[in-house]
Amino acid sequence: MTYQRIKNKNVLVTGGAGFIGSNLIEDLLEDNKVVCLDNFSTGFKSNIDSFLAHPNFELIEGDITNLTVCREAVSNIDIVLHQAALGSVPRSIDNPIATNEANITGFLNLLYAAKEAKVQRFVYAASSSTYGDSKALPKIENEIGSPLSPYAVTKYVNELYAHVFRLNYGMEVIGLRYFNVYGRRQSPAGAYAAVIPKFTELFMDLKSPTINGDGSFSRDFTYIDNVLQMNHLAATTDNPAAIGEVFNVAVGERTTLLEMTELLKRFLSLKNPAIANVEIVHGPERQGDIPHSLASIEKAQKLLGYNPSHQLEKGLKEAVNWYWENLGKK
Repeated sequence: MTYQRIKNKNVLVTGGAGFIGSNLIEDLLEDNKVVCLDNFSTGFKSNIDSFLAHPNFELIEGDITNLTVCREAVSNIDIVLHQAALGSVPRSIDNPIATNEANITGFLNLLYAAKEAKVQRFVYAASSSTYGDSKALPKIENEIGSPLSPYAVTKYVNELYAHVFRLNYGMEVIGLRYFNVYGRRQSPAGAYAAVIPKFTELFMDLKSPTINGDGSFSRDFTYIDNVLQMNHLAATTDNPAAIGEVFNVAVGERTTLLEMTELLKRFLSLKNPAIANVEIVHGPERQGDIPHSLASIEKAQKLLGYNPSHQLEKGLKEAVNWYWENLGKK
């Protein structure tokens, strides 16, 4: 699939050692100079090891909660792709202070430093959690509810700050509300791991994954390649109607957790037939979870020319292949 791509730019990727950030860096390196800023609190050095010797790559180990670090990172930068954050709804419920510091103080530091440095375009990771308790489906960008977690609060505040920086300083900002992103390099490790890599690792170890609730909650699962496309489109668009806006990054289809888990099990069973006999179990619903998530991608299609390359089955197959190769279960 061809689409307008970032070329011949100096690009800062914050959270570059994380899942989405490292995929962005890999996608950008051949055509751009790329600076990675990460404090390695949730990212992994192994995600960027292969980039360290690349002549277009620079690593700054530092924290976005430090304004001096942010100023250093945005020096001579054309485009910021801001991915750094403390993710996870449960983590934010466990530690709202840390989530606020990283996601609001850190965001404001970077936005302010980018304004000072006259960065051309500031594209930031927003979140579908912003829709909160809104029951409307599909989710349309200008119709949100009340937040259900500290994490959701922080991501909404990011959008508000971006709006006022656009309003008061004329900054070219665009927010991308990610919907349940999955794919290569997403870690299955830790208490706050995302559902797809976590369940994949459990199946591969012939252990039962536990679905929170009865499995009827649904999500708009979004493969990493769709996210890469939207970052390129947001960073390069010359459509004035897109500047200052927030866009859903999704597929526009919803799948229940049980349906996704059964599909994952089926694809993994092709690698190891014993996985077909692994039972799926159910536990209590998780606090702060949104029951259903389905994005309208009409705005992104209309203003940015977005055309998702991967629906769930195609994305899951690619993700399963990557995990099979990289978790040592060849």
